[in-house]
Amino acid sequence: MKKIVVTGLGIVSPIGNNLEQCWQNALNGVNGIGRVTLLDPPENCVTIAGEVKNFDPVPFFQTEKEARRNQRFVHFAVAASKMALEHANLKIDNENANDVGVIVGVGIGALSYLEDQSFIAKTKGVKRVSPFLIPGFIPNMAAGVVSIETGAKGPNVCTSTACSSAGHAIADAMMYIQTGRAKAMICGGAESAMGLVAFAGFGQMKALCNKYENEPHKASRPFDKDRCGFVIGEGAGILILEDYEHAIARGANILCELSGFGASGDSYHFTSPAPEGEGGARAMAQALSTSGLKPEDVDYINAHGTSTELNDLCETYAIKTVFGNHAKNINISSTKSMTGHLLGAAGGIEAVFTVKAIQEGIIPPTMNLDTPDPQCDLNYTPHKAVKRPIRAALSNSFGFGGTNISLAFKK
Repeated sequence: MKKIVVTGLGIVSPIGNNLEQCWQNALNGVNGIGRVTLLDPPENCVTIAGEVKNFDPVPFFQTEKEARRNQRFVHFAVAASKMALEHANLKIDNENANDVGVIVGVGIGALSYLEDQSFIAKTKGVKRVSPFLIPGFIPNMAAGVVSIETGAKGPNVCTSTACSSAGHAIADAMMYIQTGRAKAMICGGAESAMGLVAFAGFGQMKALCNKYENEPHKASRPFDKDRCGFVIGEGAGILILEDYEHAIARGANILCELSGFGASGDSYHFTSPAPEGEGGARAMAQALSTSGLKPEDVDYINAHGTSTELNDLCETYAIKTVFGNHAKNINISSTKSMTGHLLGAAGGIEAVFTVKAIQEGIIPPTMNLDTPDPQCDLNYTPHKAVKRPIRAALSNSFGFGGTNISLAFKK
């Protein structure tokens, strides 16, 4: 089986618009969550979000016109992809274009754009609807436009598996390379669901944090006794994966190895995780077995850690099931405490943070973990980053519909 390595990283998130800024802010516990500005929330609507700030998409597109006709989640995907290619020093030209593919996970797409255009259709008539409506909101346009803007002509795919979308995209990219369909893949996730329908829908499910409106930076608090729901975030996280031999031949700087992954289904409920995290445990166990790793080889887990009561508890149970006594020796953290939950893009930015943690031997913290839930009793790396050599790490993503993915990276 071909060895797959990571050679480039790109990220846009609520805590920064490039890799260095995001990483340093994550290590320093900088919080990107605040009052929502991308919509005017009505009465009884949650008003907290992890928004990307001061972001200009135009420099990342061939023309300003192309930037303006695309939606925000596509902007993030293109920007993160181009930064990842630059970080990997991978140039796409006529000779290698067919060997480089794109797979970007998107959970929702441009829901707010669809919402706005639906309102126009109902109030002003269908003739006033934009001709860019359909290509504007469909999730696969992130991968499509990344291909157009970078020149990559290999496999062009979108995964849409709720909050597991980006993780599945990275796992699928690995298989595309291993089966000889590509030599390199631009992969990860992008999302921007900052619209009234998203806030209303998740709010009616009681999934969003509806406290801390005067102190929004405290709202996302994974594994804390006072957690009350997740915070919607936005952005993109992209990895460049390559066949090891291809990377060596072109003199690439190898950041780490993507050694395996595990995927599972709960077959239980469309929003709640299976009891005691049984499905997530199977995904993590499979990630270890496909990587040739023993439980004691893992030093870090970037947890799904949504700050919802059931997820954090079930993920804790799952980690204990898979790692047994070694679970207490693992540093775990949820970077969602700083970024919020990026839905379909979550696994992308969290894979970026996981790779950086391995590369630099530093584990980003879980912020707002002030009063740990007694049932969440593992080492969640509270408040401060921790230096530690990391031999291997997992990055977990679990989604509605009972879909689970765990990515395994090693030094």
